[in-house]
Amino acid sequence: MADLYQISPPGQGTGSTPGTTHRSLKRHVGLIGLMWASVGSIIGSGWLFGAKSAVTTAGPAAVISWGIGAVAIVLLALVHAELGGLFPVAGGTARYPHYAFGGLAGMSFGWFSWLQAATVAPIEVEAMIGYAKDVPGFGGLQNADKTLTTSGFIAATALMAVFVAVNFLGVKVLARTNNIATWLKIFVPLLTIFMLAITSFHGSNFTSHGFAPFGAKGVLAAISTSGIIFALLGFEQAIQIAGESRNPKRDIPRAVLGSVAIGTLIYTLLQVVFIGALPVTAFANGWDKLDFPGIDGPFAGLATLVGLGWLYYVLKVDAVISPGGTGLIYTTSTSRISYGLSRNGYAPQKFEQLDRNGVPWVGLILSFVTGVVCFLPFPSWQQLVNFITSASVLMYAGAPLAFGALRRRLPDRERSYRLPLGGLISPVAFAVASLIIYWAGWDTLFRLGIAILLGYGLLGGYAAYAIAKRLPNAPRLNWKAAQWLPVYLLGLGLLSWQGGFGNGTGRIPMWYDLGIVVVFSLAIYYWAIRVALPAEEIERQVADVEVVDAGGH
Repeated sequence: MADLYQISPPGQGTGSTPGTTHRSLKRHVGLIGLMWASVGSIIGSGWLFGAKSAVTTAGPAAVISWGIGAVAIVLLALVHAELGGLFPVAGGTARYPHYAFGGLAGMSFGWFSWLQAATVAPIEVEAMIGYAKDVPGFGGLQNADKTLTTSGFIAATALMAVFVAVNFLGVKVLARTNNIATWLKIFVPLLTIFMLAITSFHGSNFTSHGFAPFGAKGVLAAISTSGIIFALLGFEQAIQIAGESRNPKRDIPRAVLGSVAIGTLIYTLLQVVFIGALPVTAFANGWDKLDFPGIDGPFAGLATLVGLGWLYYVLKVDAVISPGGTGLIYTTSTSRISYGLSRNGYAPQKFEQLDRNGVPWVGLILSFVTGVVCFLPFPSWQQLVNFITSASVLMYAGAPLAFGALRRRLPDRERSYRLPLGGLISPVAFAVASLIIYWAGWDTLFRLGIAILLGYGLLGGYAAYAIAKRLPNAPRLNWKAAQWLPVYLLGLGLLSWQGGFGNGTGRIPMWYDLGIVVVFSLAIYYWAIRVALPAEEIERQVADVEVVDAGGH
């Protein structure tokens, strides 16, 4: 059958196995669909809140924070571009470390990947409700501390149900829906940039109260804690649905790099016009005490403040479309990562079952339940963002490691895109990812550590069960190839505890801490690629997935 993504259990051909399905993921998505999946994820609630959060942390120097964040994301995107063309598989970010380092590393980064994807949709719902609370009829959705009221919880649950329902219609409908939403999501920020620039822009705002009032620490902290990295993440969505791409080897690198370029340009311009359009009274008491009417919906409130009442209503509508589109595509991603975890033997084979539209339906149901649970403990968009940024970057950190290992072990394997200077860019990308995690601060990383232990309990428990019962999809843990992993996780946690970000002890002075994190990360990187699985074992890891396209490859 032409244009088929064949699925078989690990180590088996394409024959039948009890508990799996004969159906396959359907290859309906072209370049625009892939790119818009990523752009639609990048331009979500981040643009509605990111500029305000960044400027209160870094002052006008937040524009530098966006630049640093963009460089970091480009480095990670370049690595993903080669990996996506090398192995165009569903849930790719959860599977590359598995291929390179085996079961233990694959299980770990698979959990980081799932944790990140499953909690983004609730973040977007929180953003939608946050922007709607001053609209007549929607004022009773949040308490004063920004937790959801009973009616808010019901509304949030209903929105999650909508995301899941659209996904059940299949990837073709999803791609079309997301394409339409993404065009709108691009148009409204560009309209906002243009209108604020021509009607209310004061260049003096960048220097009147100090360009960098909180110094280098504020600039660096803003990257992780104010939503900058969260806003720019999402380029990997093209990779997560690679199993449904018509021409993955050609289109995935283009989609990944193109989406990062579009997102970076839009976000940087939004930050510039937000700072320039603010009246002096808004930051008269300091950038960390920024305040003006309607600040909880920053751009909408600012539009009213500068006399653009009609733009206020446009932004309120977009506050549903932008986060809604992102929540929709991350719900898709969560189910595909669950599918990938099952394919690698870390989750029950139920997650591989597809409905008649080729949708991994068990993973969709789990994403809904997880989303509803996330509405309970976290009081605001910002706290969710701080937590998930660290999980996101920890997930992405697996890609440079896998890249280095696969370049070393499989140098001659066909790649539709070969990253120039990949041997240099890859370790730099890993070090940058480690810095971003570190900048999130001890408060956030402590909570992330608890979530990691929970993941080991769930996935590790199932893996142990599958191995003991000798189930067909039981993973090989490959302890030797992942010997560096506990050292990395514990070491980064220790550095965060002793550092000065997020209520760390501050025993390691500023700048020394950054140097130590970089050196530590590079040591882990070269250690990891030296102990990676041998070439023949890597080939065995990927042998269960066969891509058959119209050209007969």
